[in-house]
Amino acid sequence: MDIPREPKGKKGRYLWIAAGVLAIVAITLFLQKLEPAAPTVDGAIVWTDTVKRGSMLRRVRGTGYLRPEDIVYISAETAGRVARVVAEPGLVTEPETVLLELNNPQVELDALEQQRQLTVAEGELVNLTNSLETVVLNQRVTVNRVRNQHRDAVRRLEAFNDVREEVSRLELERTQDEVEELRDRLEIEERTLRVLTEGIERQLAAKRSQIERLKELAEFHQRRLESMNVKAGTRGVVRELELEVGQWVSPGQVLGVIIQPGRLKAVVRIQETQAGDVVLGQEAEVDTRSAKVKGHVARIDPSASGGMVTVDIELDEMLPPSARPDQSVEGVITIERLDDVLFMGRPTVGQANSRVGMFMLVEEGRYAVRVTVHIGQTSVDRIEIVQGLQEGDEVILSDMSRWDAFDRVRIRR
Repeated sequence: MDIPREPKGKKGRYLWIAAGVLAIVAITLFLQKLEPAAPTVDGAIVWTDTVKRGSMLRRVRGTGYLRPEDIVYISAETAGRVARVVAEPGLVTEPETVLLELNNPQVELDALEQQRQLTVAEGELVNLTNSLETVVLNQRVTVNRVRNQHRDAVRRLEAFNDVREEVSRLELERTQDEVEELRDRLEIEERTLRVLTEGIERQLAAKRSQIERLKELAEFHQRRLESMNVKAGTRGVVRELELEVGQWVSPGQVLGVIIQPGRLKAVVRIQETQAGDVVLGQEAEVDTRSAKVKGHVARIDPSASGGMVTVDIELDEMLPPSARPDQSVEGVITIERLDDVLFMGRPTVGQANSRVGMFMLVEEGRYAVRVTVHIGQTSVDRIEIVQGLQEGDEVILSDMSRWDAFDRVRIRR
């Protein structure tokens, strides 16, 4: 026969369910109180630097190119057509080196015509000189003749005065009149000689002045003719000469450019925000990729273009033989020297006189924690630490922006 059983109580099961719920709540509360796990950063992809105390050189950097200090532009003195191109870019020149040959028949005709006029004027001067000298000589002959006649009349008058009783009064007075007439005539003839002599000098001077002007014109046209053979005029290297045979050139047109490669300067562009501290005479260093050459600031452009300021650096040392005009270079200018300051390498972020968050290594480099750093002056590869770090602290300089949401990261070695 069946024995009826009493149903089991549900009290124990309820206790187990309540215990499970309490456990879940406790675990949830515990997990909420835990901080999120620090992300891991590969130590091979970050670079660090140690904060140091000492002297820091404040520098600014700019890129640019090498430019010749002496640039000679060869221009056309007269119009003409290119008959022959003698030189090419890169040719080493002397002052008499011919670069181009131009052709202009009108210039040749003008030179010949001017030379003809000069020759005619020189012939006229010879004829005028001979003619005037002949007139003067004839006048001198006349003066001498009248002078002799006057002297002869004076001697006769003196003789008549000695024998006055034997000479008639009429003869004596006639001789006196003759002496006076010849004296007046001699004065006139001598004055005429002086006028002729002075006139000769004036006429010859005027003619010589005309010839001098014609000579200058002839020399000018001759120089124009000679300028058709375009010469370098200086020692150097041809930089530009872009003309073709048959091309017509006008007076003043630039035909070519000659430079002196041994005398180059660096022209670099500095950011406008950094150029305010650049002054003349500051030390600089120019990197030509093959050597670093020292120099100093020689010129600062008074205006900015595109947020950049152009600065000329005059080189104090010899450039390497491989240096060429227009070669790209990098210039570093030393602004000032800061003594007894905290400094370190320049990170990827952070401007002068600003506060930035940076990661500092702790626990023997296994972790890095975020600290707020007050940056002072900045340089090309250095920054001054005003507050937030101490001497000996090791800081991550590479970009850590992807971990901006974390204040602590783990460094995997």
